[in-house]
Amino acid sequence: MLPVLRLAADGEEHRFRDVVETLADEHELTDEERNTLLPSGTAPLFDNRVGWARTYLKQAGLVTSRKRGYFNITERGRTLLARNPARIDNSTLDQFPEFIAFRQKKSGDTQTSESAAMLTTGVPSAEVVESKSTPEESLAQAYQRLRTNLEAELLEQVKSSTPSFFERLVIDLLVAMGYGGSRQDAGRAIGRSGDGGIDGMIKEDKLGLDVIYVQAKRWESTVGRPEIQKFAGALQGQRANKGVFITTSNFSREAEEYASVISSKIILVSGELLVRLMVDHNVGVSPVSSYEVKKIDTDYFEGDAV
Repeated sequence: MLPVLRLAADGEEHRFRDVVETLADEHELTDEERNTLLPSGTAPLFDNRVGWARTYLKQAGLVTSRKRGYFNITERGRTLLARNPARIDNSTLDQFPEFIAFRQKKSGDTQTSESAAMLTTGVPSAEVVESKSTPEESLAQAYQRLRTNLEAELLEQVKSSTPSFFERLVIDLLVAMGYGGSRQDAGRAIGRSGDGGIDGMIKEDKLGLDVIYVQAKRWESTVGRPEIQKFAGALQGQRANKGVFITTSNFSREAEEYASVISSKIILVSGELLVRLMVDHNVGVSPVSSYEVKKIDTDYFEGDAV
């Protein structure tokens, strides 16, 4: 927040987009740093942090906005800068009652605010306020922690399932992802080996314009190159050039390298990727709650522009 307030110290009216670019240049950010997105992937991380810095400064009365997309420093902001602070964080802004009210008004009271913070981040609100993360980052990080735990538990469930259940699981996932035509078609095409794994041909699309050869192994040990070589041979025997090898464990580096250089297109799905896809397509999991994050619709207010 201090770099944003310092930039506004000249008293001029500053356009937000220009401020973002100026600060990025001042801090000599690389292209990679500028292109880093929030954990949710919805916006550039740096832009988001500058945006929240402006919002917090505005709520504390240190900057003001006379027209959309622009802001300039206030007398209170000048006074704070005159003290030559080493940094400006949320604890600095807590000296201003407007900022305290801003933090509490969404929940209505401190207790509700504390509960909301515990819900989204797992830590008390005082720690959230002192965090370097923006609200979007905190929410995304909390979601990622929940998802990581869910995927770990889900993988244990999959590994402990019976071969027949694992077969149904793979069918459900492939159909949920748009492969295999109908579930009935996929069920007829898969599950022929009866050896604890599943093998078979499945439609790539509902019309069956192409087919994919599927092999899945409920293994604990790492899948090596020999298994992928056998699978590539099976593809040739079925006159297929596309395949998916699914395992509950992982693949060796040699196996991955081999799959990447052969002419057949073989996709390797490890246990980690398997459960990630299951969560993405709601296979074996069900939504508990959702939070809709909204932003100002600037187009709506265009008609009110002078």
